[in-house]
Amino acid sequence: MRAALVGLVLLAACTSHEPQGPSPVIVSEQADQATEADTCGAARFIHLIGTPADQIDRSTLPPRTRVITPNMMVTADFSAERLNIMIGTDGKVGSFRCF
Repeated sequence: MRAALVGLVLLAACTSHEPQGPSPVIVSEQADQATEADTCGAARFIHLIGTPADQIDRSTLPPRTRVITPNMMVTADFSAERLNIMIGTDGKVGSFRCF
């Protein structure tokens, strides 16, 4: 029994722990392309540039919109239709990205 347990532990140590899904570089390239093509409709919100984040009326934003502050962790799943509002270190809207 103990030998079987040791064998399972050794087998588990040999498995790959590589991350699943596309690499961050590929996702970044996709986000750049989607943003350039405005797949998330960011152009409609360009008037928000320079607006303090706490003054954004979120009820006017598309579903699934994310307001991303500096150092905020977000999921790495890519969705070309999702609007991401990037907040600068000054607390104001700095840019938009589609991902």
